[in-house]
Amino acid sequence: MAKYGLIGGALGHSYSKLIHEMIGDYSYELMPLPEKSDFESFMTARDFDGINVTIPYKRDVIPYLDYIDPAAAKIGAVNTIVNKDGRLFGYNTDYSGFLYSLKKNEVEIGGKKVLVLGNGGAAKAVNAALASLSPSEIICVKYKKEPGVLTYSEASELHKDADIIVNTSPVGMFPKVDASPIDLTPYNRLQAVVDIIYNPAVTMLLSQAGEKGAKTVNGLLMLVAQAVYAHDYFTDTLSDDSVTDRIYEKLKETI
Repeated sequence: MAKYGLIGGALGHSYSKLIHEMIGDYSYELMPLPEKSDFESFMTARDFDGINVTIPYKRDVIPYLDYIDPAAAKIGAVNTIVNKDGRLFGYNTDYSGFLYSLKKNEVEIGGKKVLVLGNGGAAKAVNAALASLSPSEIICVKYKKEPGVLTYSEASELHKDADIIVNTSPVGMFPKVDASPIDLTPYNRLQAVVDIIYNPAVTMLLSQAGEKGAKTVNGLLMLVAQAVYAHDYFTDTLSDDSVTDRIYEKLKETI
């Protein structure tokens, strides 16, 4: 039997099993690997047909690959791996999933100043996707100072005129829902806030954004879209956009 699933540190919040089993005719398992040693053993064994990869392993999987898609290599993160006769092929479907969500939710990026919160594996895909849409500026923000990255306090002083904020950090994700990565009070030009967290559907960040009158977008459509793209890599098929839209609408009703 084909072996598909998701690996990551903690997966209690994940809807990926539900989504993949709505897309394809295969079973899909959540495979938490809380310790680095668990991850290393899993990747060395290669006992799977296709996997998705989430926090914190989107960069760690790269050395195990025999081939990495040029787009994923440029991003520097992989979230989809296909085992083809023992050789591992890596791709990034977060990139295309994020673009799909922006398009469907009519979030305009061209010419806009965008703050991206977090700089992990998901942020790399989000930054690449945003860059393809010609923003005026992309500013990376994190809780601690790093080269090329601002702290939250620096961002609120220097870039309170941001048009768009995208959260790629896990702050606010289930079960720690009573947290937000940033206070939006200083940001009075906000047009949209996109949080790639999908559980809960309305994070504290999105709740505050809604109160300020900004458009709010959670991560559910991105999640479904990237899963459909991953399914297509797993099965060597090409799904129509209607598949993504149908599953997204069904999920919104059930979760």
